[in-house]
Amino acid sequence: MDTTSNALSRTLFILSQHPEAQEKLRQEIREAREQYGEIPHDELVALPYLDAICRETLRLSRKDTVLPLSAPIKGRDGNEIQEIAIPKNTQVLISILNTNRDPTLWGPDVLEWKPERWLSPLPETILEARVPGVYSNLMTFNGGGRSCIGFKFSQLEMKVVLSVMIDNFRFSPGKEEVFWEMSGITIPTLEGKPGKPVLPLKMELMA
Repeated sequence: MDTTSNALSRTLFILSQHPEAQEKLRQEIREAREQYGEIPHDELVALPYLDAICRETLRLSRKDTVLPLSAPIKGRDGNEIQEIAIPKNTQVLISILNTNRDPTLWGPDVLEWKPERWLSPLPETILEARVPGVYSNLMTFNGGGRSCIGFKFSQLEMKVVLSVMIDNFRFSPGKEEVFWEMSGITIPTLEGKPGKPVLPLKMELMA
């Protein structure tokens, strides 16, 4: 949604600077309306000049930017850095893990598994940080136009499965040590068996 609205804003801005192209596009659209009335989907996406304008805007509209930092960092020379210049077409990777485990946001117990932290108001540092994730001040499901469209379904699926399994079974650790391997996604594996997802747990049927 956000990426589309931004691209439209850019296109309208460029067309405002190129009145001859704007007029040519208007003429193409009006001729199509005269022919079809309400322009059908297939005919709309096939309008050649409209398509050319969209493609060119999406091709060209990348530019250098400056990324402000929420807190200053020290450079290799020891100087404090408040912002980072990012040239156009630079690939930027964010650490979802570090965002979700930042002790300056979540507090000193950030590495503890504490469901109770969600039963009380979250720390003010979290609310002030305005983490752009779509889910619960976390970046687990990403954010903005790249966010996971299935995150609500994922939440529901987890709760349904857990509600059935926990009601019927007691789980305890298996004898083998589990290693969490980062590939495309994080998977549980055993030592000496990388890439093979397996999670040995002891299950007891509840009375």
